[in-house]
Amino acid sequence: MTDVTGMAPHDFWQEFDPPDTFAGDGEFAAFYVAALEDGRQLRLPIRVLADGNHALASLIVNQASFAVLDTLAESLAEKIRPRGIDVFAGLPTLGLTLAAAVAQKLGHNRYVPLGTSRKFWYRDELSVALSSITTPTQQKRLYIDPRMLPLLSGRRVALIDDVISSGASIVAALDLLTACGIEPVVIGAAMLQSERWRESLTAAGPQWTARTVGVFATPLLERNAAGRWQAPAA
Repeated sequence: MTDVTGMAPHDFWQEFDPPDTFAGDGEFAAFYVAALEDGRQLRLPIRVLADGNHALASLIVNQASFAVLDTLAESLAEKIRPRGIDVFAGLPTLGLTLAAAVAQKLGHNRYVPLGTSRKFWYRDELSVALSSITTPTQQKRLYIDPRMLPLLSGRRVALIDDVISSGASIVAALDLLTACGIEPVVIGAAMLQSERWRESLTAAGPQWTARTVGVFATPLLERNAAGRWQAPAA
């Protein structure tokens, strides 16, 4: 089945289009066109929020083609390379896919996955409450495996998620790592979704927004009089 985009739902984030394939007029109907720094375009489905008048562009990185994932990982790795990272830590669930790929791009042979599944040897004091924009009603906790702490302690750590939106998940991870005496030197994501994350990260610490990098950014969209989607006027 295809929708009004002319694409089946499973066809999104499977390939990049050449620069200027789609007009960058700031209005979108059924998909948002995100652009990499080199101009290549990636069509993303528009997810309408509960109020019906606002929406976000969506990226599900573990449903992306290997080619798209490889490009996103390569682009993020190049942004992070100058930071001299010793070890990568990934946020569940989708950040794990990206963290592993970025770590491999920079020649690492492993990374540290954070998790939401409590193993019997985990310790409650090494966990924090976790919520995200995609699963707002689920009550989860974010854990770090105690056996992984020696890999992070005293090292230059990069914290990776697939998308940073409200900032809630990243702040939870920062709280967890801070409680363990670990302060990441960079936060990386494939997509920085809207500007809402800045307030959350600034509240967590003034250094965090400056340490955050993404491959591309997408705005909070609002419905205009013609029924199309556009970024709010500045």
